[in-house]
Amino acid sequence: MTTMGTALIYDEEMTKYKLLWVDPACKIEVPERLTASYEALVRNGLADRCVSVPVREATDAEILRVHSVEYLEAVKKTPYMTLEDLKEFTLQYGDVYFHPNIYHCAKLAAGSALQLVDSVMTGKVRNGIALVRPPGHHSMQSAANGFCVFNNVAIAAHYAKQKYGVKRVLIVDWDIHHGQGVQYCFEDDSSVLYFSWHRYEHQKFWPNLRESDCDSVGKGSGTGFNINVPWNKVGMKNSDYLSVFFHVLLPAAYEFCPDLVLVCAGFDSAIGDPEGEMCATPDIFAHLTHLLRNLAGGKLCAVLEGGYNLTSLAQSVCQTVQTLLGDPLPQLGNLSGPCESALESLQCVRSVHRQYWSCFKHAADPPSFDISTKRAKLAEKEEERTEIVEKEACVEEMVWPEPPKRVSPPVRAALLLPSHVACPERCQRINASALDPLTVSKVKESFLKHGEEHVALQTFSGLITLLEKMENNEICSGLALVSDVTTAMMFVVHHVAAAFRKRLLVVCVGKGKVPSHLTEDGNLLVVQISSEHTDEQTSKYYVPVCLKKGCSDTAGFLQVVFGLLLPLAYEHNPSLVLLVRTAESGVCDGMWQQLTGMLQSFAQGHTLVLVQEDDKACVIPTASTLLGDPAPPLEHFEASLSEDLEAVERLRQRLQADWKLLQMTAPESGGTAEC
Repeated sequence: MTTMGTALIYDEEMTKYKLLWVDPACKIEVPERLTASYEALVRNGLADRCVSVPVREATDAEILRVHSVEYLEAVKKTPYMTLEDLKEFTLQYGDVYFHPNIYHCAKLAAGSALQLVDSVMTGKVRNGIALVRPPGHHSMQSAANGFCVFNNVAIAAHYAKQKYGVKRVLIVDWDIHHGQGVQYCFEDDSSVLYFSWHRYEHQKFWPNLRESDCDSVGKGSGTGFNINVPWNKVGMKNSDYLSVFFHVLLPAAYEFCPDLVLVCAGFDSAIGDPEGEMCATPDIFAHLTHLLRNLAGGKLCAVLEGGYNLTSLAQSVCQTVQTLLGDPLPQLGNLSGPCESALESLQCVRSVHRQYWSCFKHAADPPSFDISTKRAKLAEKEEERTEIVEKEACVEEMVWPEPPKRVSPPVRAALLLPSHVACPERCQRINASALDPLTVSKVKESFLKHGEEHVALQTFSGLITLLEKMENNEICSGLALVSDVTTAMMFVVHHVAAAFRKRLLVVCVGKGKVPSHLTEDGNLLVVQISSEHTDEQTSKYYVPVCLKKGCSDTAGFLQVVFGLLLPLAYEHNPSLVLLVRTAESGVCDGMWQQLTGMLQSFAQGHTLVLVQEDDKACVIPTASTLLGDPAPPLEHFEASLSEDLEAVERLRQRLQADWKLLQMTAPESGGTAEC
């Protein structure tokens, strides 16, 4: 029985401290950050769907895994200090404030992260989120910093390793500020991979640290296990965030193969936030969360960090929780390529880390030209001050549409199976309805071979039923076990084009004929991954990928998925995904489930999977993934053939002129897409 729950940890007690004096740097950290987030979850019916987990205080021993005895003892005295004493105590730290109740709340915040780890690691829930104050990722061994008292996620990572024997922890920090406290804590530790993107602006943005740049990669045995992506301009969009996931985070994360994923879930990287000044919409966090869900067998713990625009914060929290709950993802439209500044950062990060990760082995050299954001002359102080005021006013006035409602169909997965094959639990078996005479005539003319009419007509009828139910949002996804997967694929492509006129993505794994001749109208994108070499193609809508080791080459397959398939699919933005597994595809069940899970990112989960009848052993694992169960982790795998990776890279370079999300390097003389 698969664990299905999502934990939610919240306690009103953590709202019971606030700034007691005037401090412009700290005024944005308010109790309403927590209440607005929780009330939005209640209002949208999400809190009731989660498993409520009580808070507890972290013990001294747990806190001391990260912090020094001297620092802990100093913080312990704050509940007994006068207002003047608290002000004086605060002065020794940076951009933080203390309150008589903050020590209690900080112990609850750290303890909440540990409660979340306990719930996930013991299997009581699959994943979860902890809404906590104070945040934690800036806090260092002996210092409070950036609104943070104890480093909640760092304490949780140590706790998971010690209590549960977790060997590898991935920490993803999507807060807009660099979590230097987490970096310092694990910079010499190869068992923790820390990834952070953050507003940097060549060290001009807080915390103004040289070691927040991309060439800070860790120390000693932890060298290479610290990945920093600096944003050197404001205004980053959904495309920029996705590009960093495709081309940096996901390849490294899958190569690292974590046992647990911890997210420093700061939502000041969302649109409208006065700290971030970015333009990524709240629904991007639905997709970022989903792309992490299949790592570590789904063991994902998100812990709240920043987020200071109460509207975008609450929306982003809701989007994250809905994805943890397994709801279909919203579609992301109007995606373009990453802007020039983002491409420069992307290129620098990949080139710095190519000596540490095989997935970056063929990364381009760092830019040989001046970074675009360094070309501009520094403005005079008065001009800078005016610009800051104008930016703040602009951020406050920024308006964006509310994320669309995410409606889950009544049936998550429906299956079309021969009568002798049992239907897996939690799935609905589809019974084919009779076809009208006109459709029968067309099917006979185009798709039937002599002597197979009855069985084939039943199959085509069932496929039409599945497609219509997806079109009407009665079912989310479907799986069909068919006698001739190639003919069934051709039939579905023709039927979708004729009946629905929808944008269709076809992903074919294995050898065989695919509908490449139908792609030029732009509604159909076909990606085929096999060991079969094809002639050089010129169509932007038909992408054949040849892996000499075949689809059993997990490293090469992942390179194709992250470097080609996902960027192409997000930019194509299909209304339906057709996933086809041909006979003797060679792909292992684990990789197949990972692929199936990742493709749930698109078309609000409307995926139709076609499998050859003699491959019925994959029905249960495929159905499990369509139901929202996380794919099993991919254990450590062999490096791919260099010639395969080089061929994939050549293909990406050929296609990137038409598909901007494939870009990984900055243009040498200025780009077209500005941030």
